[in-house]
Amino acid sequence: MPNNSSVSEFLLLAFADTQELQLLHFVLFLGIYLAALLGNGLILTAIACDHRLHTPMYFFLFNLALLDLGCISTTVPKAMANSLWNTRAISYQGCAAQVLFFLFFFDSEYSILTIMAYDRYVAICQPLHYGSLLGSRACAQMAAAAWGAGFLNAVLHTANTFSLPLCQDNSVDQFFCQIPQIVMLSCSDAYLREVELLVFSFSFVFGCFIFIVVSYVQIFRAVLRMPSEQGRHKAFSTCLPHLVVVSLFVSTDMFAYLKPPSISSPSLDIVVAVLYSVVPPAVNPLIYSMRNRELNDALRRLMTGDVSKSKR
Repeated sequence: MPNNSSVSEFLLLAFADTQELQLLHFVLFLGIYLAALLGNGLILTAIACDHRLHTPMYFFLFNLALLDLGCISTTVPKAMANSLWNTRAISYQGCAAQVLFFLFFFDSEYSILTIMAYDRYVAICQPLHYGSLLGSRACAQMAAAAWGAGFLNAVLHTANTFSLPLCQDNSVDQFFCQIPQIVMLSCSDAYLREVELLVFSFSFVFGCFIFIVVSYVQIFRAVLRMPSEQGRHKAFSTCLPHLVVVSLFVSTDMFAYLKPPSISSPSLDIVVAVLYSVVPPAVNPLIYSMRNRELNDALRRLMTGDVSKSKR
């Protein structure tokens, strides 16, 4: 029986059985990937070049765009390459790297989304303290903490998962390497250590979720008490994109890991994995720019090459 010292590669789940359908999946993933690169790249460039966007809200949006690019670049290029060359193989080291970087970007993104909820809470509920609570130093420290926590969690999970002896086959029932799929290949009781880490991670995720919910309850209460309709509209326009992104992120992730085993199937698992790992990085730029006048103006100046107005 093979174990983790003898397995040199894993076999990912193919999207389709025929070469024609594989090429179709390649084209679809290529379109989504290019859209994510373009959208997030424009947001990164606009925020970096326009001094009007050098505020805490856009600083965290800058971090979110970076994490989106990292998250989708960890999984989609390999899936496209496998579809193009009609193969399923990924090396042992490549699988470990994919798990490490996906967890790193994914967990860091969730932390950044939580911080962005805090940013909106302070801006709307405690506007007089906004400058002191969210100064440049505090923002940098919170962003560093989010990235650091994501990296630490990713290292712990990856090291623990790939230390398990593997005694099943090397087929992974997903289009990229995931910890639950790797753990299922283990024949050792040591997987209980991974379960403990997953419980800890779930507790952290649940705590962040509760923080976001409580923050938005306070935000909506404060917005509804605003006497000015224009003020309410402006507050909602800055909060709703973040709330939509959080809802998409959390709902797809929860469904992926909490769905009943009775409805689980390889095709459904792939669809859900695409929804939480591929779709958000591609649509997040669209969501954030849809009703954001400041960002749209910065993007317009960037597209027309009028950079001089951005630097005044």
